[in-house]
Amino acid sequence: MIKNFLLKKMLKSKLQGVPEAEQEKIFSAIEKNPQLFQSIAVEVKQKMKEGKDQMTAMMEVMQEHQGELKDLL
Repeated sequence: MIKNFLLKKMLKSKLQGVPEAEQEKIFSAIEKNPQLFQSIAVEVKQKMKEGKDQMTAMMEVMQEHQGELKDLL
């Protein structure tokens, strides 16, 4: 419970400017499949270690998991 609260608070600070309804969709998706988002984070970090910038790494990983993300949202 506390962990979820802290995660939500941190994400809210990163999602400034994103409508509240969209933020809730994101939070709901994370709660439904936290392992997927953990995996995405690890893969992005690995691509960044390989020399890609954060945006490129994120876009590549999100495309790789597009089907899973679509099902969650």
